[in-house]
Amino acid sequence: MIGVDLAKSVFQVHATSMTGQLRFCRKLPRQSFFKFMAEQPPAVVVMEACGSAHYWAREITRLGHEVKLIAPQYVKPIVKQQKNDAADAEAIVIAAQRPEMRFVEPKSAEQQGRAMLFRARNRLVQQRTELVNMLCAFLRNSHLGLFG
Repeated sequence: MIGVDLAKSVFQVHATSMTGQLRFCRKLPRQSFFKFMAEQPPAVVVMEACGSAHYWAREITRLGHEVKLIAPQYVKPIVKQQKNDAADAEAIVIAAQRPEMRFVEPKSAEQQGRAMLFRARNRLVQQRTELVNMLCAFLRNSHLGLFG
């Protein structure tokens, strides 16, 4: 099992055997990660679910690996030392080995695109509502002579 902590420029990779023995723990630059994963034999790869995790899940699945995503709130309580990328990657593997763990289904590019449009639309509706409420408050208070 391979746990991956996705960061901006460096990915931390923590791999264990199915019995829990450490196989390796590496820090990889973003540009080397895909090549490194392509060289690994098929394995279960576990990552925290985030925007980029869905992209990497699709890419790593194409390499023959099985990808599982875990919601971050299930990983955080398992980090047993200072929070850093290596500790997070180890905690991801430990969390994934728990029998009661629930995983997040990786999203397709189309699903991610629809979700992005939905969030953007919601934000626009929210901003429009704020502007209408501000204008209404302005008009309500304008008769008090506060604005000229």
